[in-house]
Amino acid sequence: MIVQGSRHLFSVEDYHRMRAAGILAEDDRVELLAGEIRAMSPVGPYHAAVVKRLNHRLSQLLPATLLLSVQDPIQLSDMSEPEPDVAIVTARDDFYEGGHPTSDDIVLVIEVADTTIVYDRDEKLPRYAQAMLREVWIIDIGSEQVEQYTDPYNDQYRTKLTWTRGQALPVPTIPAAVIAVNDIFGMLTPSR
Repeated sequence: MIVQGSRHLFSVEDYHRMRAAGILAEDDRVELLAGEIRAMSPVGPYHAAVVKRLNHRLSQLLPATLLLSVQDPIQLSDMSEPEPDVAIVTARDDFYEGGHPTSDDIVLVIEVADTTIVYDRDEKLPRYAQAMLREVWIIDIGSEQVEQYTDPYNDQYRTKLTWTRGQALPVPTIPAAVIAVNDIFGMLTPSR
């Protein structure tokens, strides 16, 4: 006889209560995805540099109507609160003090992936599509490519464009704004 263990799924409310009770510490590298608390990979120097480059370049481009959110939670549903590397969200007077940005607030999500490329594509991307996020970029450090996903439908994106060194991709909602792929990865290819 095979006995299968049961799983307990957590809501965003449960997740917040665990943080408030000290079960999850402020500096625990975890996120809630589809009711499961998932450990996040440690951030290596190249990954951190890519996030810093994005932060620097995008902050130069954003109008006052948008905010840059770096490694902060977003709420996709009652069961998912991931922490993308970068998000562009609609500006609010309270800077989201009353709650994390939700699907209606989010303009762009960016995931920087080195060891997490499979997780980002297979687990997070479908959740972003289900939440109808307009645009997602997955920055694949290993291949030095930016995958740009748009046109969400059910749990997938109907359009995927791939950008490589020497190219520049448009930044959503900012007319004529582009970011060079070289600016994301830097001028030198690091030894990894």
